[in-house]
Amino acid sequence: MNLRMRLKTVVAMLVFATLAYAQETTPTMHLTLDKAIELALSDNPTIKIAEQEIQLKEVAKKEAWQNLLPTVSIDGTISYSIKVAEIKTSMGSFKMGMDDSNTWNGALQVALPLYAPAVYKTMGLTKSDLELAVEKSRGSKIDMVNQVTKAYYQLMLAQDSYKVLQENYKQAEINFDIVNAMFEQGSVSEYDKISAEVQKNSAWPSVISGMNAVELAKLQLKVLMGITADINIVIDDNLQNHENEMSTAATQGIDLANNSTLKQIDLQGVLLHKQRKILNTSFHPTLALVGSYQYQSMSNTNWEVNNYNWSNASSLTLSLSIPLYKASNFTKLKSNKIQQWQLAETRMNTERMLRMQAQSHIDKMVTSAKQLESNKQAVELAKKGLAISQKRYEIGNGTILELNNSQVSLTNMQLTYNNSIYDYLVAQSELKTVLGEE
Repeated sequence: MNLRMRLKTVVAMLVFATLAYAQETTPTMHLTLDKAIELALSDNPTIKIAEQEIQLKEVAKKEAWQNLLPTVSIDGTISYSIKVAEIKTSMGSFKMGMDDSNTWNGALQVALPLYAPAVYKTMGLTKSDLELAVEKSRGSKIDMVNQVTKAYYQLMLAQDSYKVLQENYKQAEINFDIVNAMFEQGSVSEYDKISAEVQKNSAWPSVISGMNAVELAKLQLKVLMGITADINIVIDDNLQNHENEMSTAATQGIDLANNSTLKQIDLQGVLLHKQRKILNTSFHPTLALVGSYQYQSMSNTNWEVNNYNWSNASSLTLSLSIPLYKASNFTKLKSNKIQQWQLAETRMNTERMLRMQAQSHIDKMVTSAKQLESNKQAVELAKKGLAISQKRYEIGNGTILELNNSQVSLTNMQLTYNNSIYDYLVAQSELKTVLGEE
């Protein structure tokens, strides 16, 4: 059993040495929270897609007003008549051209919409659609900031917990050395030595797990920042540095005016309202001016184009279209009204849920802040308890069970202390996301 544990220890030390060497030979990036957020907002694919969506809506907005510009087209036709149509009346028969002939026709047409209500309303719709895309982009950035912030704090928690577990193992080694020395002097039993060794050996897997947790947290943060896995990141920060941020929990209010989800729902409501106006234009007349110029040659019996007789014609047409009845127009208006009602209900329910979430995050912040002071005192007491139990054991008034329990208590209280700060910071980040703070 002892040989096996020693082998595990040697292997773990080799792993640590390999990781340390790898970190020395790979590029290292020292991170702060602001820098991590900056990298994520500039390099993350989700943010880039949201920005491209804004560009797409800007193009759509330009396309909408371009429908008011004149359209110009050139058309050309060549037709060959094998046998032309013939009109027969009581006065005789008349052929509509010549058999076995060809006709050439070229036309230039310019159309200008004079009154197109659907186009005017669509221009307003694309403007609101662009505003919605901008708000979605803002919402994506807020969500990304929240994810990066939580991943950053998760890495800090992993690092601090790893340090606690390392200290716990070192303390277990110190305890074992003390017990082993006393055993060799014959002042303690073999049971005490075995208990101390078991305590030391049982602490080592936690150290390995802590190291793996740090590497996993780093990988998650790298993915969010959009950087490659071969770059080593270092956070020169710890949870204890953020204690002072935990004094504002009780004064935090709930203001959802900047919440991105509610803003998006409101903009969707504006879009539905403008879509209804577009649907109403189906009952409005449209007016257009069309100019046409034609150049043609008819009834040619050969293919000598240069010798054809050409004629031209031009026209100017004012076109008025008045819709009288189309059943689907009324159905679309009814569907739009139902969608507006559904959106109003969705907004009401969403706002209610967001207020519950915000209050839950505030309560968690208040609870964590209240627990911090007691956890901090408990850590100090646990340190004193460990020191006392060590002295008691050394002079023969204590037991190995007291020594082991005091060490476990100190480790647990240190981890609890770190978790209370972490819980507060995560709840604070979630609350900022709900409130729409950038």
